[in-house]
Amino acid sequence: MTSHILMIRPAKFGYNAETAVNNLFQVESAETEDVHNKAIIEFDAFVAKLTAHGIDLTVVQDTSEPHTPDSIFPNNWISFHSDGSIILYPMFAENRRKERKLHVIDALEKKFKINYSIDYSVYEDNKLYLEGTGSMVLDRTNKLAYACLSQRTNKVVLKEFCKSMNFTPITFSAYDENGNPIYHTNVMMCIADKFAVICLESVSEQFERNYLIKALESSGKEIIEISFNQLNQFAGNMLQVKNSDNQHFLVMSTQAYKSLLTEQIIKLESYNPIIHSDISTIESNGGGSARCMMAEVFLPRK
Repeated sequence: MTSHILMIRPAKFGYNAETAVNNLFQVESAETEDVHNKAIIEFDAFVAKLTAHGIDLTVVQDTSEPHTPDSIFPNNWISFHSDGSIILYPMFAENRRKERKLHVIDALEKKFKINYSIDYSVYEDNKLYLEGTGSMVLDRTNKLAYACLSQRTNKVVLKEFCKSMNFTPITFSAYDENGNPIYHTNVMMCIADKFAVICLESVSEQFERNYLIKALESSGKEIIEISFNQLNQFAGNMLQVKNSDNQHFLVMSTQAYKSLLTEQIIKLESYNPIIHSDISTIESNGGGSARCMMAEVFLPRK
C-alpha cells in the first residue's frame, strides 16, 4: 500500500454532464452555485483529517483554465509506480482529458524520481478507454489487475497495461441492481493487504463470481461482502493507506461508513482503523468518492 497520496484541489468543481451518461451515481444539485464552495470545504476537511493521521500528501491546486469539473478525481488519468514510471490513461469524457496538466507532474517531480512515462491516451482516437485505478483495482503485491469491463474499461487497453507492467488481468462483468453496467471497478471493490471489500452480488454470472472469489482467496485476502445498497453509498470505494510510522488505515467517506453494519466495521477495524470524512456534495455531483480523490504515489523519493 502507499504511504503518499496525490490530491487535486479543484478550481471549479461541478456536475459533469459528459460523464453522467454512464455514471449513474451522479445527481446534479438544484443549487449549482453553492456546489463548488461546498466541495472545497469538504475537500479541505478531508485533507486535514488525513494529515492529522500522519499521511503524507501532495495537494496540487487545479487551474481554472482549461475548466476541468472532475479534476478532484486524479486517479483516473494518471498512476505512479515503484520503477519510477508514470502512466497516462485514455479517458471517456472529452473534458476529462484536459485534466492531464503538466503542473501536476511538475509538483510531484520536486519530491520523487520520474524515470519514464507510458501514454495510453492515443487509444482515445479509437474510442477505447481505461480510466486508471478507477477502471482497475490493482493488487500490486500479487501483480493482479481486477477490472469489470464497461464503456470506460476496455479489454484491449487493459491487456496492454498488464503486458507493460507485468500484471495479470482478472476481468469480469458487474451490474447494478437495475442491470446497468458498473462504470468503474473501484466503486464495487477494494483490495487491501489482507482483505478485500467487494459487492459479489453485482457479478451476476456464477462462473465469473467463482473466478473472482478464487483469485481473491488464493492471494490471501479475506472477503468482506457488501450489498447493492452499500455499493450505492460508496462502501466499495475505499483505499488502504499507511502513514510515516507504518500505521495502516482504511479511508472512506462518511456516507460509506454509515452504510456499514456493525459486524462489518468490527471486521474492518480488526485489520486497521477507519478514517472517514463527509464528502457528500462531491459524491452526489461528481459520482465518485474517497478512493477516487486519492492517487497513490509509489515513485521512488529523491
